[in-house]
Amino acid sequence: MQFVAFCREGDWAAVAGYLLYVGLMAGGYYYNVTFVQLGVLDVGTRLVGLSRPAVSVAMAGLALATAGVALAAGVWMDRSGASRDLFARLRLTFGVVAVQFVIALVAPHIRTVPAFLAWLAVCGVTIGLAVPVAFSLMVDFVPVPDRGYAAAAAAGAAFFAAALYPLEWRIAAFSTVMVVAMLPALPLLGAAAFGKLGFVNDLAARGQPYAEGRFTRDGESLPLTSVRFLSFLVLLFGVFFVDSFGFLRIVEEPALVEASWQSPDLSVHATIAAVHLVGAGMAGVLYRNFTEEWLFVWTFAVFAVTHLLYVVGFLQGPLAGDGLAGPLFYAVAVSVYTTLNFALWPDTATPDGVGTRAAVGVGAAWLATFLSTATALYLKGQGVSVPEHFDYVNALALLLFLAALVMLYVRHAVRAVGGEVVAWR
Repeated sequence: MQFVAFCREGDWAAVAGYLLYVGLMAGGYYYNVTFVQLGVLDVGTRLVGLSRPAVSVAMAGLALATAGVALAAGVWMDRSGASRDLFARLRLTFGVVAVQFVIALVAPHIRTVPAFLAWLAVCGVTIGLAVPVAFSLMVDFVPVPDRGYAAAAAAGAAFFAAALYPLEWRIAAFSTVMVVAMLPALPLLGAAAFGKLGFVNDLAARGQPYAEGRFTRDGESLPLTSVRFLSFLVLLFGVFFVDSFGFLRIVEEPALVEASWQSPDLSVHATIAAVHLVGAGMAGVLYRNFTEEWLFVWTFAVFAVTHLLYVVGFLQGPLAGDGLAGPLFYAVAVSVYTTLNFALWPDTATPDGVGTRAAVGVGAAWLATFLSTATALYLKGQGVSVPEHFDYVNALALLLFLAALVMLYVRHAVRAVGGEVVAWR
């Protein structure tokens, strides 16, 4: 690992930059999976009094708004040169976190629909701005050989913390955690953004030595229309769709969620948290040592097994579930694909194109979330039971698993006969 080499050589500026990136990504993702994804549901249903379908529709709108803002921000970054200006992106990060601090502070006090929708809109804009900025920081702080490990550290830390605390999915608890975390983060980010931290100034002066990602070609970003980039886009769209499509029905069923993610037993939360770390660590090693197709194959295979376990559990009773087996497999799958998502988009680009590529990739993920939300709501409205719903989810996971296998086979078959997959470039 380059990180170990940095420590051995006493390059503490590189070490601090590496840790700053991991901390920002872990904190940002914790904010997303707890305060936004779970907190919005609590605010909308319990505090404002909306139905769950109404809140889900509002969250779908949040996803679309976030994707649109992210795409606009990413294109602006690349065209304006901000993708090469570390301080410009750190100042934007500081502004986003400052606004999110206010959002977290006022969230428990929302009581009306207009206030809820306005709050949700601001959430979407800040997350959309943060997406291309946060992902682009990898080209400044993390060497290419370590990107899988750094992504694994960020994903594992975020999910570990989310699984452990808070135990109760209430906006007051989420708000308290975010306010406490952001209070020390704001002055640190402000100092970094305005040139008051020596290690940031040192790294900025080096001129982005980690500029060319793993999948760039001849010093240029992977073309947006290349088969390889589009395959990444389609497969990660499928991953996010499968994840949300299954999890949306799980959280709607108290019998399933109270035995796992909302269990009163702390040991259950600790077990899920530990498995998240293990899954992310595995993904980091796989990303460093294998082609990305194998990581997609692994992700879809684990999702397929996860949903199959739920289906088998349903055969034992109306909603008997499968104990902790399903949630633990879910934890591995989510950690694997999140690690892949963090590392993949910066690796497709040089600094001149990282904003657009991160925005397109993450925007597709938000679109998948919107479509899966709409589809899950439609199926529930049509009277589709939870076991039947999981039949659909599992079939989709298996289909995508086979697609990843076919992609892997075609690539290796062409290489085996001495050819080159030119379009793959």
